Amino acid sequence: MKTITLAVPDWPGHRAGQHVDVRLTAPDGYQTERSYSIASAPEDEYLSVTVERLDDGEVSPYLVDELRAGDELDFRGPIGGYFVWDDDFGGPLFLVGGGSGMVPLRAMLRYHRAIGSRVPVRVLCSARSLELLIYRDELMEMAAYDLIDVSITLTREVPSSWRGHRGRIDPMLLGMAGWATDQMPLTYICGPTAFVEAAAAGLVALGYDAARIRTERFGRTGV
Repeated sequence: MKTITLAVPDWPGHRAGQHVDVRLTAPDGYQTERSYSIASAPEDEYLSVTVERLDDGEVSPYLVDELRAGDELDFRGPIGGYFVWDDDFGGPLFLVGGGSGMVPLRAMLRYHRAIGSRVPVRVLCSARSLELLIYRDELMEMAAYDLIDVSITLTREVPSSWRGHRGRIDPMLLGMAGWATDQMPLTYICGPTAFVEAAAAGLVALGYDAARIRTERFGRTGV
């Protein structure tokens, strides 16, 4: 996993939760394109994307292993208007992310902090291990902010000293980490397709309003 910082001349600005399409062109003219969520807040000085390297990917190995400072990338964006959060949408917010699904949620959290939003936020992160939890240090820093509560569950490698949650996300964990249904939370879920479907179904089973649940899923995209 690598976060890439980009200086984009004439960048029009973006909203927290949007993505960009990155296109690579081989010497023989072959082109391939993948979508990556924007990891930075609209207020950040530079645009950034976080890329998970997959061995069989066409784009991610180049971005993680070969891209160097000063190289140029061909991309378009910002793209997307559904999976975004603006302060005037209100809350309370419940952000649920699995693996690299934390990327657009991180942009929302950075935006929340940058503008001094008073909307209360609860975050539930799922990772295979503590070492694979992206933005771990930043999340811990944000958790010290009185309006942001961060919960973490580890699904595979769990240290003996771990005091957080264990196992995959289910309705019980969602109920513990989320908001009471009468508070009408606005929820954003991002991660692998099976993760997103399970989390969304679990929240609906708890009584969450399906109309206030926004999802973004990925399968083999972003590689």
